[in-house]
Parts: sequence; C-alpha cells; structure tokens
Amino acid sequence: MDKKVKLSKANTNSEETVKKVKPPKRNSKRFRKLKFKSGLFIAPSFLGVMTFFLIPFCVIIYYSVLDNPISANYVGFENFKNVAKNEAFMTAVKNTATFSAIAVPLAVVLSLILAMVLDLNIPFRSQFRTFFLSPMMVPVASIVLIWQVLFHNNGAVNDVIMKFGVDRIDWFKSDQAIIVIVILFLWKNLGYNMILFMAALASIPKDILEVARLESATPLQTFFYVKTRYLSSTVLFVTIMSLISSFKIFREIYLLTTDYPYPTLYMLQHYMNNKFKKLDYQALSAGAIMMSIVMVLIIGLLFIVEERFGKDVEG
Repeated sequence: MDKKVKLSKANTNSEETVKKVKPPKRNSKRFRKLKFKSGLFIAPSFLGVMTFFLIPFCVIIYYSVLDNPISANYVGFENFKNVAKNEAFMTAVKNTATFSAIAVPLAVVLSLILAMVLDLNIPFRSQFRTFFLSPMMVPVASIVLIWQVLFHNNGAVNDVIMKFGVDRIDWFKSDQAIIVIVILFLWKNLGYNMILFMAALASIPKDILEVARLESATPLQTFFYVKTRYLSSTVLFVTIMSLISSFKIFREIYLLTTDYPYPTLYMLQHYMNNKFKKLDYQALSAGAIMMSIVMVLIIGLLFIVEERFGKDVEG
C-alpha cells in the first residue's frame, strides 16, 4: 500500500514538473534571449557559408551577364549563348554526361551488391572489406601513380593482354580511356558507398524481415518489396554523392593527362580550368551557372523519385 502511495506521489510530482516547464512565449524576454543565443551558435557556420558559397555564387551570376569584369557592360544572356555554341564546351558536356551516366549507376549498384554480400557470414569478410576501404586512405597522387604503372603503353595491363594475342593499347590516348577512368572512379568510391549501404541494411527492422520469411517470400521478393523501401533514402544519398564525385573526376584526369587530354577525357572541369587560366571570367561564370542548373534539376528529380518510393516507409 505504501509503495502505491509513493508511486502515485512520484507520478504527481513528475506531472507537476512537466507542467511547470513551459516553453517561453514568443514575445517574452526569455524567448528573445534564447533566440539570440541560438543565433550566436549558428553564426560561425552561417558566416562561413555566406563567405565561401553564397557571396561567390552571387559574384559568378554578376560576371555571367557582363562583357568583361573591367568595362562591366551588361550583355544579358549573350555569354550563355556563346558558351552553348562553343565546341569545346559541348564536347566537355557530352563527355561528362557519358561518364556520369556510366559511373554513377555502377557505383550505386555495385556498392549495394557488395554491402549485401558482406552482410552475409562469408569467409575472409574483414579482408574483403579492407580491400575496398583502402583507396579511401591512399592519397590521390599515389592512386594516379598506380594507374600510370598499370595502364601505361608499356604498363602491366598491356603485358597481360598481349599474352592473349591482343594488340597493345595506348589507354590514355584512345577511345578506351573512359574505361580506365570509370575503373579508377569505382575503385575509389565503392568502399565509402558500401559502408553506407551496410549501415542502412543493419537498420532494417528484423521483425519485418522475419514476417517476410514466414510468408514464404523469396530473397528477391524480400529485397525488392521490403529492403529497397528502407534503402531508398540511402540510395538517394549515395547517388547524389556519387554524382558530385563524378563531376570532380577532373583532379585524377588532370594528374594523368594534364590540361588537354584525349578528346574523350575532356570534362567540364577542364573547360572551366582552361577558361580560368585565360581569365575569361564571363564564359567561366556562364558555364558554371549552366552546370549548376543541370545539377539542381537532376537532384530535384532524384528527390521526387525517393519521395515516391520511401513515403510508405516514413508513414
């Protein structure tokens, strides 16, 4: 009896404390004080984003509608028209789109398959995982050096294929150059994507998988009707990160082939970099804005698709 009285008193005391702790009114002095303190905490991040992202992007928009930064005469959309007609820009757009269309789906699908394989109790699981995570710890210059040794005209890959009667290929100066860069991109990014998918697979509720098993669902049915629903947000994130990484492949290509590579390796970043060296800021700015618009449209489309497939899971 005494225990019940003590529990009831404890419950009433907790209820009273909850009632006493009320959120401050919007017009009160306490609310303004909390708002000011919150603003101080977020101020450094806000100033950093303003300084290094928003303000430079506004400057790019300003330069894109001028004939040049010195005379600063307004020309409207003339720079955009000139860039769109530029043969080098169109080649860069075509090569970047081709590379992203090949590399990004492969990066998402292969990393998901690897994550599902490692989710099983297979032998040498830790060594297998280390093999795909090792490129994340290796500097870019070292990776490029490895690829030069492998795919040079007198490299190890040509030595192997010549034993099978295949002619020697100058990988970095042929139409097969895109294959080398795709392999490099996948080797660098599969490990990070694989870790994300492994974490997402581990977070799927076990009781739902057990229900699917009891309902005699096949592994493929479980994957497509259960797991993909819970993986939709991770697939979206991995796709966006892989897409951004595909646009930054210029670094590796530049170290392998310098400013003007073989035509199939000439990417948008090559165009931007060469325009920057020539101080052609108006063409550089117009091209950057066009690329940004395309990226926003693609990412927006990905969000719409993810919203459709992941809506029932969030519900």
